[in-house]
Amino acid sequence: MKILVLNCGSSSIKYKLFEMSKSEVLAQGGIEKIGLEDSFLKLTKPDNQKVTIHKSIPEHQTGVEMILNVLTSAENGCIQSLSEIQAVGHRVVHGGEKFNESVVITQEVINKVEECIELAPLHNPSNLIGIRAVESLMPGVPQVAVFDTAFHQTMPPKAYIYGLPYNYYENFGIRRYGFHGTSHRYVTKRACELLGVPYDHQRIVSAHIGNGASIAAIKNGKSIDTSMGMTPVDGLLMGTRSGEIDAGVLTFIQDKEHLDHQQLNDLLNKRSGVLGVSGVSSDMREIEDAVKAGNERAILAMEMYNYRIKKYVGSYAAVLGGLDILIFTGGVGENQWVTRTDVCANMEYMGIKIDESKNIGMRGKEMVLSTPDSKVAVLVVPTEEELMIAHDTMELLSK
Repeated sequence: MKILVLNCGSSSIKYKLFEMSKSEVLAQGGIEKIGLEDSFLKLTKPDNQKVTIHKSIPEHQTGVEMILNVLTSAENGCIQSLSEIQAVGHRVVHGGEKFNESVVITQEVINKVEECIELAPLHNPSNLIGIRAVESLMPGVPQVAVFDTAFHQTMPPKAYIYGLPYNYYENFGIRRYGFHGTSHRYVTKRACELLGVPYDHQRIVSAHIGNGASIAAIKNGKSIDTSMGMTPVDGLLMGTRSGEIDAGVLTFIQDKEHLDHQQLNDLLNKRSGVLGVSGVSSDMREIEDAVKAGNERAILAMEMYNYRIKKYVGSYAAVLGGLDILIFTGGVGENQWVTRTDVCANMEYMGIKIDESKNIGMRGKEMVLSTPDSKVAVLVVPTEEELMIAHDTMELLSK
C-alpha cells in the first residue's frame, strides 16, 4: 500500500511517499517559500541523490500539484501514475477538543477543523488547503487527518485548565492543548520496543527539542501533561519563542514600547528565545559555535535552554511518581550531545546515569545512552512523525 504524507505549513510543504508493505520511503522532499519569487522544491531520491527544482509556486494547490508531478515524472519520479497512491495522510496542527485521535477526512471533519482555525490561525488554514488540493487533484482517494494535539487529550483538567476565570474555558476553549503529539507518541512507543518493555506500564518523559520544543509526561501510554499550552509559545526556551514567562512582563513591555497585539505576538514568537537572548542566531548549531568562541550571551542562552529542559524533567518525574524512561528527540535532542549531557548532569539522585562514551559525538541514531546500573533508561530516538501518520492512515483505512 502506497501512502503519501503531506505536512502543509504556512509557506512550506513537506512530503514523504511510503510503501507500507516494506515500511520503505520511496520519495521525500519539500517545497519552501510558497508565495515568494524564489520558491523551490527539493527532493531526495532513494539513492540519496538530492535535487532542487526552482519554480514559481504562488500558493499551496500549485505546490501539491508540483509534488504529484514530480512523483510521476520520468526524471525524478518513483511511480508510474497517481493511481498507485492509495491514500494521503495529513498532519493537522490543531484539533482542539474535537479530536482525540486520527480520523478519516469527511466534510464533517473539515468543518470541525475549520472551527479550530482561531486556535491555530497560521497552521490550520494551510493544512486545509492541502486537504482540498488533494481532493481536487486526486478525487476519490481517501485522506486521513492526524492531529498534533490529539495525543494530549488524555491530560486531566488539573493539568490543562489555566488559573483564569472558568468562563474563558467554557466560552472560548482557553486551555492547555499541547503539540508535537505525533512525535511524542512515536518516540515513546519506539523506545519501549527497543527496550522490550510494555508501553502501557511505563513512566516516560519525552523531550522533543529543536527550534520548536516541548516535553511530555506519559504514564501507562497516556499523556498526562505537556509543556506547550494553548499555543506553542509556552514551556521551554526555543529558537525564537520565549517559552514560559511572567504574564505581567508582557503588559509592562507593551506599555513601555507601545506595542499593539501583532507586535507583541511577533516579539514572543519571532524575536525571543535563544535568538533574543544570544543576539547570535536561533540555530543551536550556531549557538554552539559561538559558545566555543567564548560569546557570553551565547553561553547564557545555551545554559537557559538546557536548564529549562532539566527543570521540566524533574517536575514531570514528580507528576509521574517516578521515572522509568527519558527520551531525547528532535533536531537538538538527536544531534546535540552537549545538551543531553547538561540535562542529565547531577541527576543521579533520580536514578539517571548516562555513559558519556556513547553520548559524546553521537548524532541522529537510535541509542540507549544510560549505563547498565541506571534506574532510568535514557535514549535517543529520532522522530518519525511522517511514518506515524502513514501507520495511522493505513490502520484507519484497513478498518
